Amino acid sequence: MTSLSLEDISSKLKKIDFCMLSTNGGSGRISSRPMSNNGDVEYDGDTWFFSFEDTQKVTEIEGIDSVSLTFTAPASLLGKPGIFIAIEGSATLIREKSAFEEHWVADLERWFPEGIDTPGLVLIKVRASTIEYWDGEENGVITPRFTA
Repeated sequence: MTSLSLEDISSKLKKIDFCMLSTNGGSGRISSRPMSNNGDVEYDGDTWFFSFEDTQKVTEIEGIDSVSLTFTAPASLLGKPGIFIAIEGSATLIREKSAFEEHWVADLERWFPEGIDTPGLVLIKVRASTIEYWDGEENGVITPRFTA
């Protein structure tokens, strides 16, 4: 039985900056790399990542849009295990500057020094189809419902 809600998962994700984004490279090959969620976790089932256009992950998403994200939070100071969150979904590549503005945070300038005007910038949107979590005491599966 699922006892955490999508809102609860959002609260947990706010405390986890990096995840592993896994893409399908074809021929049974899976590629994974760390990605920052940019603190953009008013979570409704969509996760957002900035990237450069000319990367293996973008090429793989263009070929097969099924991806997975894995997040891990450390144990608490009192010894309770951290939470593990696995998200399966589909990725969309967004190239509109208005979307860049909506999801941009100043800390991203570390990787993209020209901000939303950085040449070759692309936004990756991952829409969750299934979210699984484990926290050492319980586990569950959430299936987000989207209205549009």
